Amino acid sequence: MICALLVAALPTACGSPEPEQLFKQFGLFGTWAVDCAQPAAPGNPHVTVRQPSPSEILEEHHLGDDHPVNRYSVLEAEKLSDTRLQVTALLHPGTDNEERQTLVFRVRDHTRRTVSNRPEGGPLRVKDGMVVGSELETPVLHKCE
Repeated sequence: MICALLVAALPTACGSPEPEQLFKQFGLFGTWAVDCAQPAAPGNPHVTVRQPSPSEILEEHHLGDDHPVNRYSVLEAEKLSDTRLQVTALLHPGTDNEERQTLVFRVRDHTRRTVSNRPEGGPLRVKDGMVVGSELETPVLHKCE
């Protein structure tokens, strides 16, 4: 009963972890790349996940000097399984191009891969790790240390 009352006021009070806790649990903070020793490029994205303040998780996707950085601000996270995390985030937060997206990451063995991506109100862009409408797989990123 107490838990039911607290859920309305504090969604994490009864066991739903905060995004920060889930990102730590999945080991997502840090830098990721297809090949950490090579520079960022469209075929070798470098993804940096950081927490500049206690309630803020930011993700930056670097594709090389000739490409703009894609920035995401994480709003929510939900553990789907021991290797899958669903994330709701804003792409290009605070800009005219801001877009709310729901993504699913597969995280295992110090690798990370986007297996699903759907913009709010739009069609799937990534399904089962494949870019919809193409033969392209999403890259498997390795944790850089």
